[in-house]
Amino acid sequence: MAHYAFLDNNNVVTEVITGRNEDEVVNGISDWEEFYGELRGQRCVRTSYNNTIRKQYAGVGFTYNEAADVFVAPQIWPSWSLDSNHDWQPPTPRPEGDFYWDETALAWVEVPAG
Repeated sequence: MAHYAFLDNNNVVTEVITGRNEDEVVNGISDWEEFYGELRGQRCVRTSYNNTIRKQYAGVGFTYNEAADVFVAPQIWPSWSLDSNHDWQPPTPRPEGDFYWDETALAWVEVPAG
């Protein structure tokens, strides 16, 4: 069983479906990205539930970076930036322990004990 992400004109995922495995041939059809894309009139790109292709499983709102051939999660906070591995990183590293990000203060805040 394979999964496919449908993209809008900005390469943002609008839906993810379960479809045919890429090695299946049915009625002469073997390119399932093309088949599903033409069927829906929308670009279709395979994604992997096990994160084995295109970095991570696509979800609605993810963006497909065609140059890197990866799906990128939506930006978590406005102050965070993408690293070279296409992961969102905070302006300062998270300290060890139980902390949450405070976007207003642009800082990690320790979760009170108890």
